[in-house]
Formats: sequence, structure tokens, C-alpha cells
Amino acid sequence: MTTTLAQVATAFLSRQGLAASTLKSYELTLLSLLKEHGSLPIELVDRQLLKDYLARLDELKYTTHNRHQAIISALLNFAVESGYIQSNPVSRLSLRKPNRERGEHNTDEIIRYLTSQELDILYDLLKKSNARLETIVRLLHRSGARIGELLGLELAQIFQEQRKFQVVGKGNKKRWCFYSEDAEIALKNYIKYYRHPGSTALFTAQHPTTKVVTPVSYEAVTADWREIIDQSQKLKGIRLHDLRHTFATERVGLMGIEELRALMGHENIQTTLRYQKVTSARAEIVAKSALENLKKVYKSI
Repeated sequence: MTTTLAQVATAFLSRQGLAASTLKSYELTLLSLLKEHGSLPIELVDRQLLKDYLARLDELKYTTHNRHQAIISALLNFAVESGYIQSNPVSRLSLRKPNRERGEHNTDEIIRYLTSQELDILYDLLKKSNARLETIVRLLHRSGARIGELLGLELAQIFQEQRKFQVVGKGNKKRWCFYSEDAEIALKNYIKYYRHPGSTALFTAQHPTTKVVTPVSYEAVTADWREIIDQSQKLKGIRLHDLRHTFATERVGLMGIEELRALMGHENIQTTLRYQKVTSARAEIVAKSALENLKKVYKSI
């Protein structure tokens, strides 16, 4: 029986562990590809067909275009791993470069993380928020877990004495996440006073009318998150996922790259190596700090 591209995409999108935001992004990105070629047998989706398809997406910004290509490549990697095809037809296909005539430029700002000042503002605002959101934010920042992994946890999966929990990440791989003392305090407070006992989930919600208790949805958490960050101009545009980036950025240089890779659950070491790159923002901070130190030296001479 022939398996179509659409059928493979359905299986790809049905995998467990995908955060709601990731799933939505994948669905929107793959929609136009499936409209054009979804009925094709997966083995007929070759390199030239995909190059032609990507070439027709010329109106997209180069960063968006490259994200489309990356998601298509992830879909085809899944097809290989699942035995539908022998190899990925877009493997090592060059990414589109920025077009200067359209105002596109390369940047070394590849990781969005929160500065110490932004974290101070965030945690100050969280004091006025609900205990569930504060606990989620502290665990994301202190453990490096993905939001989808955190919301999928059950209470029984938390080892409070060891301050750790186990998640199932991308590629259906298990890993341990460890959290700090401040996150422990927030977590214990949430469990004792705010968590609804009518569910096995760690993070719960209760319907205001029916009083039915369910695991809290990603949409409910992001709504709470937007309400908080919209209160500060300096936090505008910051995502929950940026707390994971912050976790990794804070640990670069404090541990080996392989240890950080294990904590983050990255399949590819190149993903972890992105955090070692000195961005323009961090270079500016270092440069200003060096100038201030030099001023002190000159005054002492």
C-alpha cells in the first residue's frame, strides 16, 4: 500500500511530547507543501521537487524561509527513521542567504535570553501573579526543561527531596532535570496551597462552573504569561521558551559542553554549541566593563 506525504506528515504531527506552540508552527508551515504535494507517494518527493517548492517561497524573509526548510527536513528525517524512505532528499541543502536589497542581514543574535535586569523585572512582576505561573517560570528557568515537557508532568514524577524530575523529550528520550532551592520553595508552596487534587497532573486547572479538574492547558499558561510580560516594555516579545535559552546561556563556561547537552536534551551537539557564541549584546557588555576597569587603572597611575 502506497504511503503519501500527507500520511507521513500526519504521523509526524501526532508524535507525543510536542508543545502546542510547536505543533501549531509545524502545521502552518507544512500546510502549503501538503496542499501542493500531499497526495504524492512519499518516495516520489525528491530533492528537485522540494528545491522547486522552496524556490517559490521567495516572498518570505530569509529567516522564515530557512525555518520552513528546517521543518520540512525534520519531517523527512522522521520519514527516514520510520522506514518510509531510505534517505532525506533535502539533507545538506543550502539555506537561503539574506538579500541585502530587501534589507536582510546576517546577525549573530541567534539566541534570545533574558538579562539579569530582565530577570529582576520578571520575578518582581511574578510576585503579583498566580502561584502556578510563578512555579512554572522558576522551573523553566532553573531546570532548562521545555514548556511542553513541564506541562506533561504528573505529581508522582517529582522527586522533591532530590529536587529533580524526569521528562520525555524530543526523539522520545528520557532525561533528568534538576532545579534550584528558590524553585523548590515555589513548587512546595504551589503543591500545598494551590494545586487541585482532583488530577494526577502536576499543574492543574479547575473549570469555574463544572469544577472539573484537568491538567492546565498550554493556552492558559501562555495567557497568564502574556498578561505578566505586557506590564513591562522591557519584557515585550519574550517567550516562555526564552527561559530555557537563559538556563543554557547562564551555564556556558561553568560546565562541559557535553554535560550541558545532556541537561538540555539536545540530539545534535551543534545545537548546544550555539550557546557558546559571543553575541553582539554580550560583547558590548564585556567591552563596557573592560573600559570601566581601564579607567580605574589609569586613575591609579
